[in-house]
Amino acid sequence: MAVTFSDVCAVVPAAGVGRRMQTECPKQYLSIGDKTILEHSVAALLAHPRVSRVVIAISPGDARFAALPLASHPQIVVVDGGAERAESVMAGLQAAEGASWVLVHDAARPCLHPHDLARLLAISENSRVGGILAAPVRDTMKRAEPGKNAIAHTVERVDLWHALTPQFFPRELLHDCLQRALNEGATITDEASALEYCGFHPQLVEGRADNIKVTRPEDLQLAEFYLTRLTHQEKA
Repeated sequence: MAVTFSDVCAVVPAAGVGRRMQTECPKQYLSIGDKTILEHSVAALLAHPRVSRVVIAISPGDARFAALPLASHPQIVVVDGGAERAESVMAGLQAAEGASWVLVHDAARPCLHPHDLARLLAISENSRVGGILAAPVRDTMKRAEPGKNAIAHTVERVDLWHALTPQFFPRELLHDCLQRALNEGATITDEASALEYCGFHPQLVEGRADNIKVTRPEDLQLAEFYLTRLTHQEKA
């Protein structure tokens, strides 16, 4: 049964296993301080008053989620995710029927700054397409030779951006674009790529580079450092 949401609903795909973390525990359930990474990520979304609900797509049979306080949180809805990110997002979008706009945020991106979220949400006032948080590429970029650890050439970094999350779109538009892309076998690496596939051009909203995704073991300590600084700034 669909749940109707006012204003903005967030979708968090959390069905991944996080093999690159080299742990038996999926990365979203690793702890930073007294909360899991997933709890930090969801808390950052619910901190904004426009976000009325968060739909979390978990792996079928996931027993870890039920042990979290999130499982009984009144603003949380849980759905079964899929084997691929796009399938989990689609399940979340279906549960968010009734919302005008949706935020899609990585379960393992716990360091979202409230100012970045506020600026992203503000684009709904003048956009019918939506946009994403992103950070301009600062490093020199290299293209490798196919299948080799050898440099083919340097990639010009002007106009290159690192895609971040949340990504923010009208719910119906994202649903239709994602459905079409999946039906036609397109390669979808994030939600914006589904809109791009359908000919749309989402906005780039510059976000902080410390909005990192915990992917490898060394990211965990870095995320803990950033979260500690963010907490101190909020209390100051």
